[in-house]
Amino acid sequence: MKRALTLILLLVCLIAIGVSIRFHTEINRFYHVLTLFDPDVIQHNFRNMGTIFASRNVPRSGDIYTLPEQAQPLPDNYQWNNEQRELEDWLDRTETTGMIVLKDGKIVFQEYYRGNNENSRTISWSVAKSVVSALTGFALQDGAIKTLEDPVTDYVPELKASGYDNVRLKDVLQMSSGVGFNEDYGDFHSDINRMGRTMALGTSIDDFVISLKNAREPGTYNHYVSMDTQVVAMVITRATGKNLSEYMEEKLWSRLGAESDVYWLTDDGGVELAFGGLNSTLRDYARFGQLYLNLGKNWQGKQLLPESWIKASVTPDAPHLMPGDNPASGSRFGYAYQWWLPEETTDEGDYLAVGIYGQFIYVNPKHRVVIAKSSAYSDYNNSSEAMETESIAVFRHIARNLK
Repeated sequence: MKRALTLILLLVCLIAIGVSIRFHTEINRFYHVLTLFDPDVIQHNFRNMGTIFASRNVPRSGDIYTLPEQAQPLPDNYQWNNEQRELEDWLDRTETTGMIVLKDGKIVFQEYYRGNNENSRTISWSVAKSVVSALTGFALQDGAIKTLEDPVTDYVPELKASGYDNVRLKDVLQMSSGVGFNEDYGDFHSDINRMGRTMALGTSIDDFVISLKNAREPGTYNHYVSMDTQVVAMVITRATGKNLSEYMEEKLWSRLGAESDVYWLTDDGGVELAFGGLNSTLRDYARFGQLYLNLGKNWQGKQLLPESWIKASVTPDAPHLMPGDNPASGSRFGYAYQWWLPEETTDEGDYLAVGIYGQFIYVNPKHRVVIAKSSAYSDYNNSSEAMETESIAVFRHIARNLK
């Protein structure tokens, strides 16, 4: 009897300790979510996200694509708003932590700042959405996803209880799902910030997605909803029978020529935060951009993704997706399959992946240039649109002036 009571007390103590540890972990993580973008820690946080949140590694494998180096100077100045500005000042003002420029697949510029180095695996934020788009292309190529016309609920029946009920995969891929969502990072009560807080306290990301409601007719308005990307990832996972990390390793990270492992942030159940949780070195981000510049071929000339998929991924195909002054869009940028098109169109055919706080992969087909930039732009909530628009102008100026 005495031994039994001792065992019971021991079990109760272990449960209490477990609850205490879990509570401490959640509170600590909740604190990090609330202070993630504070100016005094943002740079450190962005290169150390795996120490703050749960994550899953994606190992690199296969041959490494050694990027040749052929340094050349970047232009010292550029024109913006009818005034001449200095490139070095722009790099400093946007709190750049690294930038790499490729011309014809060769490194012409590579610098790191504010504690980052060539081995830093930095958070991509929404640049990850363009990687999820590529994985969608692979799933279509494999036949795991039959067509983009399929409703997402054909693959994820639980979404019938959400605003995604019977919405086409294509509309979700094009940020036109019709689901209501406030993506304002500067608003404490916004849906995106509410999502971050609930994830910190252990809520399943899938359950959060299922809680969302419809606000307008799908396929009629371009409204940026990060959870749309999460739904695309849910479809990929169900269609392929593999989690996002496994599928990425098999289809992309073993064949891209990547030099480093990457990792995805996950919820407590191990589900990847597909909308923005990818962490990689800057050179590997550039390698991904080069894959798109090469219309789906890797450095060995192997066609990984169909050329038709690459072109469709960066071509708006409906009125509400077009760049410029568009009443059917919440942005002046154009949008396609999780890739952005600049507001001012040119014959260069340029496009880009964009992440909050200054993350970019810029691709310029005409000039054969790829630029990858990581930043910790602490004034993002006040001047994000101006910063992003100016950055595109700088990228274009660099591309046009390289030899």
